[in-house]
Amino acid sequence: MNSEYKLSEVAKAIGGKLISKSKKDSAIRELVIDSRKLAHADVSLFFALSGQKLDGHQYIADLYKKGVRSFVVSKAEVAEQLPDAGIVVVKDTLTALQKLAAYHRSKFTYPVIAITGSNGKTVVKEWLYQLLHEEESIVRSPKSFNSQIGVPLSIWNMSSENTLAIFEAGISEPDEMLKLERMLKPTIGIFTNIGEAHSEGFLNIRHKTKEKLKLFVNSEVLIYCKDYTDIHHSIAEINALARGTDTTEDKIKTFNWSRNGEADVLVQSVLVHEGKCMIHCLYGLKEFEFTIPFTDQASVENAINSACVMLYLGKNTDLIKERMAHLTGIAMRLEMRDAINGCSLINDSYNSDSNSLRIAIDFLNQQNQHPRKTIILSDILQSGKNEPELYEDVAKLLIQNQIHRFIGIGTSLVRQKKMLEKNEALEVHCYESTEEFMKQIDTTLFQNEAILLKGARKFRFEIIGKLLEKKAHETVLEINLNAIAHNLKTYQSLLKPDTKIMAMVKAFSYGSGSFEIANVLQFNRCDYLAVAYTDEGVELRKNGITLPIMVMNPEQSSFEQMIKHRLEPEIYSLQLLEKFEETLSLLYGLQEPPYPIHIELETGMNRLGFVADELPELIQRINENAQLKIASVFSHLAASEDKTYDDFTKQQIKHFEIMSEQICRSFDYKILRHVLNSNGIARHPKAQFDMVRLGIGLYGIDASQKVTSRLMNVSTLKTTISQIKQVKKGETVGYGRVGKVSKDKTIATVGIGYADGLSRRLSNKVGRMLVNGKLAPIIGNVCMDMTMLDITGIGAAEGDEVIVFGNNPTVEEVAEAAETIPYEILTGISARVKRIYFQE
Repeated sequence: MNSEYKLSEVAKAIGGKLISKSKKDSAIRELVIDSRKLAHADVSLFFALSGQKLDGHQYIADLYKKGVRSFVVSKAEVAEQLPDAGIVVVKDTLTALQKLAAYHRSKFTYPVIAITGSNGKTVVKEWLYQLLHEEESIVRSPKSFNSQIGVPLSIWNMSSENTLAIFEAGISEPDEMLKLERMLKPTIGIFTNIGEAHSEGFLNIRHKTKEKLKLFVNSEVLIYCKDYTDIHHSIAEINALARGTDTTEDKIKTFNWSRNGEADVLVQSVLVHEGKCMIHCLYGLKEFEFTIPFTDQASVENAINSACVMLYLGKNTDLIKERMAHLTGIAMRLEMRDAINGCSLINDSYNSDSNSLRIAIDFLNQQNQHPRKTIILSDILQSGKNEPELYEDVAKLLIQNQIHRFIGIGTSLVRQKKMLEKNEALEVHCYESTEEFMKQIDTTLFQNEAILLKGARKFRFEIIGKLLEKKAHETVLEINLNAIAHNLKTYQSLLKPDTKIMAMVKAFSYGSGSFEIANVLQFNRCDYLAVAYTDEGVELRKNGITLPIMVMNPEQSSFEQMIKHRLEPEIYSLQLLEKFEETLSLLYGLQEPPYPIHIELETGMNRLGFVADELPELIQRINENAQLKIASVFSHLAASEDKTYDDFTKQQIKHFEIMSEQICRSFDYKILRHVLNSNGIARHPKAQFDMVRLGIGLYGIDASQKVTSRLMNVSTLKTTISQIKQVKKGETVGYGRVGKVSKDKTIATVGIGYADGLSRRLSNKVGRMLVNGKLAPIIGNVCMDMTMLDITGIGAAEGDEVIVFGNNPTVEEVAEAAETIPYEILTGISARVKRIYFQE
């Protein structure tokens, strides 16, 4: 059961001033930092966190309307606007959240395991859960909640029903770890490894290592691998410094392992055989071994760290051996795929617990393209709650999120079916087992809906996934929705607080999908969207996108649809303005608010737009038409990315400033101005005006290397090996016999060709693809549906995955090889290539 505090106790714990207009001292069970993720308003406490671009205080009124009556704020004037609400006023709301987490942590004496490191935190956390959950009631971080905000939210899930906590901890700059240590107070620490990831805020690796070690200065023990010399030497330096003061004890007490020398656990050998690893160890004077069903080095390290925890906790080696053999892979992401009958399938079929269910439903709620939402859920195992209480919470979650159909699988859900059916708006079906569901289900029942598939691994929901997923071409384009959100926030950090962002989702969102990307942008509070043509905007409206949308290439034949769906045209000539006015006068009533349009100015691109001489007539025409209103004025920069043309770019910006000021002065309302594209945001920060247009940068591509280093890759194009052949010296490969073989070679045929968007300019040694970590050149001409690779010397098998572009090779590298630009590569991926959207 969740812990409960009175608001007065919370105020005291965080050092805040309680201003209450209600006689009721509200009960607090849930913490909310995102107004879109409210579950139970009556017991929720909202922390109004303030960031560079967003301020939580601006969402308080909306939450109040939804029933929230408890708030932590840093702006005292909020209290005057909320009758019968309890307001706790603090200096800093994030610090207050962390203080509350520390206070809540102090209520429990059971062990807390804290995990940090550059990689492996989530896997080690989840594997420890798999290894220990039979005898422990474990609370753990949801997904990868390891930040200054994520850690306190994780700690809040601790309850008296638990016997062990496992939390992740990550930092991005100095002094953050001390704040996490004050909250977590870990009993046992794990430092998985150290690498270059997230090093931007640190002087060097050693600096970052010592910052991370601050998490363990008061821990009972730290488990780590001695072979990471930066970790080992940093611990030695910290302990030497401590012994040089007034103590004879080590500051950080350790339990370590090594493959190369003396350690608490010596790893004597790691043998790979038939898809498994046998790990042979020496612990004290006792030899023992265990096998894991993985062969990669990262999994080996993660397993050894997990085994060391079990040894430290006193688990015998026979138990370790038994449980290690049954470790399962960790699903690190939520995937959205096209499903049967026009549906979308969100697949999270490898775990099922209350916290991850909330996260998955949040992802489901971002998908507005379907009118109905269905959840297929297995019994939730090892929740720590009694069954009726657990599923009452699930029922409330379903009601709160307006789920239309619920399909429960498992004996517990069958028992709780009547309770779930109390919500008359919810269609409920329950089955004893996955097999019973598969026998009885009629797949035609699923029509144009979003389906969330979420089950504990033992229920084998992957077979349901195969049933529901639309069968398609094996070549896929994976789109990382976390990366879209991350890149948006990266550019937001480069802007002044009041500068808006218009995101370009034209051309199928640069090949990544239209409404799927628009949903993410809308959820992350982008200000404006832009499409190329009206039908793109109509598609977004039909799929639940409510943001304002500018149409950059309006056509007279589409004006009626544009007005019907409240799309805003770009106007670039007096002739186009006249045609739009004519249509508007026929379809749009005078009593309606003025219709927004966007004015493009010609400043040097010499493509579209009004020139300076046309502005007086333009201004007069719009002033005389009460049905029109200028939403924005903008222009295109011809070479914002190229330092060679900076003088020309500055000249364009100056022309735009003069022309746009002339327009803005002529109207008595605010008109937004924008001229910068993705490349211009970092290179010409003084020209932000009121808004910027973000396009290719959303997908991780920017002319500035400094900006690019902060961005994440969004799109990964993958295919598979269809067949492998041995080709003799003197033979040729492919059409036209251009792929001449000078010596015996191993050739792999992969399932992608120019009909999928792979440029023929990459033919015959120009392009390369990644096969099992090694780049293989294309040999012969790219065919319509297939391409051949020279994989001589690369260990590979038919069915193996092949990366066309992603992190390696990058889309920029592929574009350079094809003598084009990344825009063309991304937008050229054909519609027959299945898009898979995932969120980690």
